[in-house]
Amino acid sequence: MRSGALDICKGIAITLMVIGHTEYPGLLNFVYEFHMPIFFIAAGYCFSLSALNNEATFVKKRLKGLYWPFLKWSVIFLCLHNLMFEVGILNEQFGNAAGGVTHPYTWHQFQQRIWSCVFNMSGYDEFLTGAFWFFRALLLASIAYLVLFKLLLHVKPLHQRTLPIAWTIAAIALLMALWQTGEGLVMTGVVQGGYRDLMGLFFFAIGFIFQQNKKWMQMPWWGALLCLSFVIAASIWFPSCLTYKSTLIKCVKIILPAIAGFAMTYWLSSKIEKWNNPVQRFLLFCGRNTLSVYVFHIICFKIVSALKISYYGLDWGHIGDHMIVHHNKTDLFWILYSIAGVGIPLLCTWGWEKFKETRVSKDRL
Repeated sequence: MRSGALDICKGIAITLMVIGHTEYPGLLNFVYEFHMPIFFIAAGYCFSLSALNNEATFVKKRLKGLYWPFLKWSVIFLCLHNLMFEVGILNEQFGNAAGGVTHPYTWHQFQQRIWSCVFNMSGYDEFLTGAFWFFRALLLASIAYLVLFKLLLHVKPLHQRTLPIAWTIAAIALLMALWQTGEGLVMTGVVQGGYRDLMGLFFFAIGFIFQQNKKWMQMPWWGALLCLSFVIAASIWFPSCLTYKSTLIKCVKIILPAIAGFAMTYWLSSKIEKWNNPVQRFLLFCGRNTLSVYVFHIICFKIVSALKISYYGLDWGHIGDHMIVHHNKTDLFWILYSIAGVGIPLLCTWGWEKFKETRVSKDRL
């Protein structure tokens, strides 16, 4: 049975992701402490032991739900890349906050990027689909979890003991991530070095551990408040995030705030699930349609960027700023970016679903 609380939890997480991408200084560190780990933990929470006896079905579901959307939308945006230069959405003067810009692709570069998308889930458009690393990380983490779980089932001290196996996988993933960041190693063949993938595996295992100990999720209000206070304190005094270029210290710093962030978000979600109002229905719908927000929020930001450029009288070229117009990040435009980044993709999804329902109804008549 599908968990409404978990859907709401993902709805909150995807909204936080969009808010984080608005780069508003007052919320940036707080959001980045836990918003992406929530998705890995939620995926692990949904892992079913039945997959151990039906590996092909599990892998097919992962490919259909992660690899195929990644490939489809990566290729579509690659096809649109040069067009974006023609219409002025992208340019070679304005780019990311570090000063990096993107350029039109040659025919050879376009072909290479397609190959990279197909064969190692890289090569996607950095400015229009820069968040697509998550598809690869979750795919690798979930399949690695399945493989490790099956292997550890045959290790005598862990034989058929579900929770110890999950804790062992979490320990293996975390120790490898610490080793990697401590020594500056990279996982050869895995794009961006494999750190996010290892941490994804760790958080995936944590999610399964939560599933096996559901009473841990039923904490009192003061427990959620403590988790919130801890995440806030972490974001102020020892901030971290799930970046692909991490260090040993950053790796250590994100572990507990990320878990605490999930715990408090799930607690809030379990309360919201009991409501019967537009907020509850919106977050449910949002959590069940995170893909559309994930794929389209950056391009939807451009609408607000156009408004901001007009408001401040900036050079139109700033529309190419990634992800948002960098002029005056402390203003309230982050609210409009958040509304557009979440609202427009969901509105389009809702409209498409209604259209399909209408067609089905007409066909039945």
